[in-house]
Amino acid sequence: MAEEAPVKLIQIGPKGGEKKDGFNLVTERVVAVNPEAKQVEVELLAYDGKTVVLEVAEEALEDLKKLKVGDGATIRVVEEGGKRVAKSFRIRAKDPNAAKADAMLLDLKDPHWLNRKYAAEVLGELKDQRAVMPLVNALTDEVGDVRQRAYDSLIKLGGVSVSSLVPLLVSEEDEIRQSATEIIRKIGKPAVEPLATALTDADDRLKTRIMKVLDRMGYKPKAKSEAAVELPRLT
Repeated sequence: MAEEAPVKLIQIGPKGGEKKDGFNLVTERVVAVNPEAKQVEVELLAYDGKTVVLEVAEEALEDLKKLKVGDGATIRVVEEGGKRVAKSFRIRAKDPNAAKADAMLLDLKDPHWLNRKYAAEVLGELKDQRAVMPLVNALTDEVGDVRQRAYDSLIKLGGVSVSSLVPLLVSEEDEIRQSATEIIRKIGKPAVEPLATALTDADDRLKTRIMKVLDRMGYKPKAKSEAAVELPRLT
């Protein structure tokens, strides 16, 4: 009796790409787990966040039940009968700092102000970029201590905060406008390039505010022409 040909593993690649043997599908995030239907849905960040649904082999069902939404996993995939079938799963341990940041992002919306205050402070220490917009929003929190922690944390996050703060430079609220200005100034040099980039699409009012902030920081944008602005240089 002739030996059966080995089961071929598939590679999920660009459209039209060749399938190759020996593929482990590495996913950043499990989207859905359905043991009853013997299926798992995973998000592939390398493919613009698209998701794929895989059939799960009988021998992998126990491992499937251990998966949780949000887990990262390495999945052994084979092609059987024209379907992509998951044969085994290996859960990747999540970065403890990322897990802590997830919890703090939730706590930043907590009804109790002490939890929001603590979350705003910790997010600055973790320097997780996902915290930028939630912390910018926290600058309008009803509790002053929460606003102060958000202020301090945005400074710690540095240059990545600037583009989200720029619109606040023309806020109708004096306190918000002043906070955004001070945070950007305290971020210092890392804020210069994002500010210069923001000048490109800014309306006249916002452009005036950005130029004023740059001037206070000691940077003087030099015009290449009347229509173009060079990156600010320290004078």
